[in-house]
Parts: sequence; structure tokens; C-alpha cells
Amino acid sequence: MLKLLIMMIFVIPLCFVYQGWWMVQSILFLMTFILMALNMPGSFFTGLSYFMGWDILSYGLVLLSFWICVLMIMASQSVYNTNNHYMFFLLLVVMLLGFLYCTFSSLNLFLFYLFFESSLIPTLFLILGWGYQPERLQAGVYLLFYTLLASLPLLVGIFYLEDFQNSLFVPLFAAINLNHVIIYLALILAFLVKMPMFMVHLWLPKAHVEAPVSGSMILAGVLLKLGGYGLLRVFSVLTLSGLALNFIWIAVSLVGGVLVSFICLRQSDLKALIAYSSVAHMGIVLGGLMTMTYWGLSGSFTLMIAHGLCSSGLFCLANISYERLGSRSLLVNRGLMNFMPSMTLWWFLLSSCNMAAPPSLNLLSEISLLNSMVAWTWVTMVMLSLLSFFSAAYTLYLYSYSQHGKFYSGLYSCAAGVSREYLLLFLHWFPLNLLILKAEPCMLWLN
Repeated sequence: MLKLLIMMIFVIPLCFVYQGWWMVQSILFLMTFILMALNMPGSFFTGLSYFMGWDILSYGLVLLSFWICVLMIMASQSVYNTNNHYMFFLLLVVMLLGFLYCTFSSLNLFLFYLFFESSLIPTLFLILGWGYQPERLQAGVYLLFYTLLASLPLLVGIFYLEDFQNSLFVPLFAAINLNHVIIYLALILAFLVKMPMFMVHLWLPKAHVEAPVSGSMILAGVLLKLGGYGLLRVFSVLTLSGLALNFIWIAVSLVGGVLVSFICLRQSDLKALIAYSSVAHMGIVLGGLMTMTYWGLSGSFTLMIAHGLCSSGLFCLANISYERLGSRSLLVNRGLMNFMPSMTLWWFLLSSCNMAAPPSLNLLSEISLLNSMVAWTWVTMVMLSLLSFFSAAYTLYLYSYSQHGKFYSGLYSCAAGVSREYLLLFLHWFPLNLLILKAEPCMLWLN
């Protein structure tokens, strides 16, 4: 546990070594493989230090954070090539990784809150410092105020819990069961905004569209998962309130998912389309999680991992096109099969994962979530069938519109990808399809 954190702290000076870009990336890769070699822990807390420890739920998300942060550095080579303050960029990535690592492995709810909020700061700097358009300032303010405003009630709720139980040690929460509407709202509101749930999702498309590729990757890959992780941790305290009130969030997230799918179908901006599809996917995660059934909880965890890899990969693809064409518009990114023929395969593979085609991990998790919600009440079948249909529809729209047809007349050559980009996309796609062969850690993490 602490060995990886100390290793991360010692990586920070290396960010300022002249041309230390590849060294930092290699060390982070090494740390990721060390983390894998530490083996899957059991469903109880292992690797305990005084304030940190993980179970399978934390382990999966810590591993995802490491993986996405390494791939962020790999995807952002243009920052290094153009010498755009790349040392500070590396520092922010390592700091963000450290905060995420501490968030997912905190055993104390207050420490979890502290690191949960801290992870906002490096993300904000990434968007403000390396974003593309002047609107990034507005996007940063949106991100900051949405998240901070919803997090204040969470802090009050945590202090109430401390007063109620005289302890904030997470594994002890199973013993208590609160049944107050106000404390229920206070504890889950911050996580609903972070997910983000429909109606409090407006900060997400803005932040995604204005962020550089690394910002988009970490936002879609890990930061949205903080909400789901927080809910999974907090619901052991709120079971009684949840049984009474969770139907509200399930209704909002399912109806919202369908409405967001309609929004996706009329997007002309590649990044905005992928960002809105994240909202739709997180809606299903939230719905399954709120049923509080075994299938729902394990399915929501699995879809968080799957969506992290898949969405991050799609943002990489959008950025690869953007670097070649200088535009994210689907009016310009047309007929890319003629322009970048070898990239079309990766567009196809990651798009099919996005619409939960076999053998991706998305399929396993969506089947699990459909099971949980239909078992909860059959009425959800209507919205779920629409959601599944339109999810496939907007993914096909994204793929066919960008790859097929007559290409934009302003293009003058054929552009192959470089080997770094192919490796980057492979490292997103491979674990996404490999993990379905070893699904027990994802599906059987509950005691």
C-alpha cells in the first residue's frame, strides 16, 4: 500500500529532469505492473496501513487509475513535442494519480472526502492550462462550482456520522443504519453530481469538450467513477432510506439516459458526442446501483471499469483525428476510412465495445444491470429497451458518419497513425476484452 505511494512521491522530482518524459512514463508502467503482481486481494480489507487499505472494489479502481494515467502521458506526446510546459504537466498527472490512489484506498470517510475534493485541483489545472479554446475558463468554473456546491452537504453528513458513531472507519459502517431524508440527501448528493446524474450533468460535456486529451481521458476514465465508488461505500449506512427513496434516482437516471441518447444523435462535435454517451452509461450504472441488489452492485462496478477503458479509448481516437485535421466537427471528420484507413479498425473495435457488443466487459456489466433493474420492477423494461436501442444508434452514427462517405475536400493526403497511437489504442481495447475471461473479481466482490 504505502510502498506505491512513496514510490509515487519519489517520481515527482523526476518530472523536472530534462527530457524525463519517457522515464516517468516507464516508471508509472512499472508501478502498474507491480500493482498487478500484488495479486487480487480477497473481499476483505488487505494491505492495511494505519490509514489506507483496499478490498477488491478499491483495487479495481486503483488499477484503473494507474492504467489511465500512464496512457494519458502516452496520449499527450504533443505536449512534449511542442515543449508546452511538459514538466509541469507531468507533475500534475503524478499528483492527480496520487490523490486518486489515496481516495480509493482511504479507510476513513473524512480522508476519502479530502482526497475526493483534492483530485479536482489538478484536473482544473489540466483543463485551464492545456485546453484548446478560450471557453475552457467557463468549463473550469462550471466543474469547480458544481462539484464544490454539492460537496458541502457531504462534509456536514460526514460530521454527523462522526457524532453518531464516534468513528469514521469505513468497515464499521455495516453496524449502523440511518433513516433520515436530510442525511440521506446530504451523503449522496455530491456523488450524484460527480457521476454525473442527468439534470446535474451540465458541467461534464463542457469540461470534456474544452479539456485536452489527457483531461478528457482522466475525467471519463476515473473521475466519474469517484461518484459510483462513493455511493457503493456510503450505502451500507443508508440501506433503510435507500429502500424508501431510491426509486426517484432510478427513474431520473433511466429517463435521463434516454434523453441524453437523443442529444447524442444530434451532436456534430466528436468529443461532445462521446461525453454525452458517458452520461447515458453512468445513468445505467446509477440505476443498477440504486436497486441495491447483488446483480446491480456488481454490475455497476463492472460497468465503471469497462466504461473507463472504452470511453478513454474513444477520446484518444477523437484526439488522433483532431491532431491530423484540426477540427472535431463531424462535418470535417468524414470519410476517414480514405484518410486514415488503419485507424478505422480501432474506431470499429472501440465503438462496438461502446455499444456493449461481445466479447467486451460492457456486455457482461449491461446484462447484469438489466437483470437487476428488471427484477426490481418490470416497468423499467420500457426505458431500458429504448436506452439499449439508442445507445447502439448513436454509436453507429458516430462510427458510420466519421468513417464512411465522401471525405472533406480540404484534406489533401493520407495519414497513417504512428506506432505509439496504435499501442495506446491496443492498451485500451485489450484489457477491456480480456477481463471478460476473468470476470470473478468484477462480479463476485461482494461478501
